[in-house]
Amino acid sequence: MPKPPTALPDHQVTPNPKLEKRTRRQFSTEYKLRILAEADACRHGELGELLRREKLYSSQLTTWRKELAENGVEKLHKTAPGPNPSKTPEQKRIEALERENAHLQQKLSTAEDCLSLQKKALSMLDRMNNGSEP
Repeated sequence: MPKPPTALPDHQVTPNPKLEKRTRRQFSTEYKLRILAEADACRHGELGELLRREKLYSSQLTTWRKELAENGVEKLHKTAPGPNPSKTPEQKRIEALERENAHLQQKLSTAEDCLSLQKKALSMLDRMNNGSEP
């Protein structure tokens, strides 16, 4: 006989739905500027503590510094995740059309070669028939 359902045992933990779904962190411009200022004010050995406290990577500071130096505060506003696309949609479409065009050119060349071969074969047959009749 099955056991009746009971409440969860004391040692079992119920999952927190907030912690189940991890999302990408987004940093505001003010936060980035504040952290950069704090990082610049750090003495030798204090930067690691700041990064651990804020749960950041040194590469993020490097990226933020570079963006600030190249484009100013406007560039720090929002960064899109992942690498920048190397080609615009128009460039991708042009490349696809060029590939299709090359494929069709190859098919056309093959068809023209077949026609040329058929003409030569027909010409040879005509010569053979004309040569044997007289």
